[in-house]
Amino acid sequence: MTRLLEIAIEAARQLDPAEQDELARTIMEIVGGANESVYVLSEEERAAVERSRDCVRRGEFVSEEELEAMLAKYR
Repeated sequence: MTRLLEIAIEAARQLDPAEQDELARTIMEIVGGANESVYVLSEEERAAVERSRDCVRRGEFVSEEELEAMLAKYR
């Protein structure tokens, strides 16, 4: 291991766990060892999924018109 890599790893140890995981995923992508079939949700993404599930449980859905209007913004 090079000295520069040792310094980088030591700096990574100071990051919070979520940042360490993100760094690890990036490194694995670079070296080609990432499992592309697995995506780990962030806490924000996990919360958004849970909010969506709650809406589905309550039967809350947007109308076709609302969906088309929203999608039109991004086309």
